[in-house]
Amino acid sequence: MLDLHRLRLLREVHVRGTLHAAAGALGYSPSAISQHLAVLEREAGAPLLERVGRRVRLTDAGHVLVRHADLLLEGVEAAEAEVAAVAAGRLTGTVRISAFQSAFLRIVAPAVGVLADSHPGIRVEATETEVELAVPALRLQQLDVLVGDEYDGQPRVVHPELERQPVLREAINVVLPAGHPRASATHVDLANLADLRWAACQPGTGHHEMHLRACREIGRFEPDLRYTSDDFAILLELVRTTGAGALLPDLAVGSVAPGVAVRPLRSSHLGREVFLLTRRARTPTVAAVARTLGVVGREAAGSPTPPAGS
Repeated sequence: MLDLHRLRLLREVHVRGTLHAAAGALGYSPSAISQHLAVLEREAGAPLLERVGRRVRLTDAGHVLVRHADLLLEGVEAAEAEVAAVAAGRLTGTVRISAFQSAFLRIVAPAVGVLADSHPGIRVEATETEVELAVPALRLQQLDVLVGDEYDGQPRVVHPELERQPVLREAINVVLPAGHPRASATHVDLANLADLRWAACQPGTGHHEMHLRACREIGRFEPDLRYTSDDFAILLELVRTTGAGALLPDLAVGSVAPGVAVRPLRSSHLGREVFLLTRRARTPTVAAVARTLGVVGREAAGSPTPPAGS
């Protein structure tokens, strides 16, 4: 009989890539992880892992077990939640949400308030995490719902075991100092801003890549990126105080931002999609939370707000 706990450890090692990373995520020592997996190999009757440099990867038998582990662990999770709901006569349990900063402010925080009234038996735990870091935790059942973003032309990795639900689509706006000569224009042609210095998120982020691509493909110039921060509120302040420009999505800017002008780009449909990710085997409790996040997100798409983070 295969042990579910050891199957969970195998899946964690598969996602993390090393015994040390899996041990750190689960609070085990690497030697304890190794011992558990050695027992699992004896139970399975086949080698499950092989070393590749400093990392480990699954053997064919290991892949088979991880695939079935996903189904078994999701089934146990769903059964526990449904039994709890039946016993309580209402939706109960803990749902763990992760979101990037502006979605946390505009979508998750209001949704928590709505859920407190509509489903008081649900305990919501929410944390701010970027998509790249949150996906492994969602796949490993350390999170239940992920609010993510995807800029046009920069598709995220597709995970077959996760279900994606679109929430809203945002336009990308150009943000200029209020005193800039083009701040009064109805629409701004990016090609006319080649001499502007810019503020954007850190290299390696989706926003940074989007900014470079927009300037090169739409504006036909190499941007002078002088200031970087992963907090959109800081980028807005840099625009206001340094005379820089920024390219920011709707959730990150309000209809009125002191000292800056928010203008749409001319002849550009550049944008990003905000979406939810959940495991396909969703419990009724997780499904209720996801529905509420979707409703609040669609409402947020049409309502102005003060400046938010990234």
